[in-house]
Amino acid sequence: MSIRIDHTITSGTFELDGGSWEVDNNVWILGDDEHCFVIDAPHDAQAILDKVGDRRVEAIVLTHAHSDHVGAVLELREATDAPILLHPDDQELWELSHPGESVDGHLADGDVLHIAGSDVEVLHTPGHAPGAVCLYVKDLGCVFSGDTLFNGGPGATGRSFSDYPTIVKSIREKLFTLPKDTVVHTGHGEDTTIEAELDNVPDEKAD
Repeated sequence: MSIRIDHTITSGTFELDGGSWEVDNNVWILGDDEHCFVIDAPHDAQAILDKVGDRRVEAIVLTHAHSDHVGAVLELREATDAPILLHPDDQELWELSHPGESVDGHLADGDVLHIAGSDVEVLHTPGHAPGAVCLYVKDLGCVFSGDTLFNGGPGATGRSFSDYPTIVKSIREKLFTLPKDTVVHTGHGEDTTIEAELDNVPDEKAD
């Protein structure tokens, strides 16, 4: 069985710095007919479980710990018994959403996860959040960018725990070194490619 990507969208709120915003989040399911990873767990655990079907969830891999990416993760873990994986630099953000709860494992730059016979390389890409990661799957020619890179440019850096020069550095050093035809599956909105975003990430220090 070959590896494939399934996709669904869930809707809810993003909350930080005392504000609340309505958002639609992409949820990516990476695997085959028997096993899969769930990439991010926003808003609605049942919608994610419906997309997973009867497959075994081997891990819930979080691109970062903003509330709209982790809101349903505890319910999803309870339903699947899958471990939650997060970069440790996002511990403070995690605790804002789930105080007193723990993740099950930590991601680090250069880690290689395995699913459906393919490697998934962890790229630490801070800027939107301190522990933001992207997940590169060479066999599929794609990267799951979370909120680091969107169709149109870098993720937002106007709130706490974020930094514009840092996200630009992450994109240029970690993502723009991937093949230009790499498809970028984002945390919100439409797909893009590395090539399409080359001119959308300026060097200047402006948010």
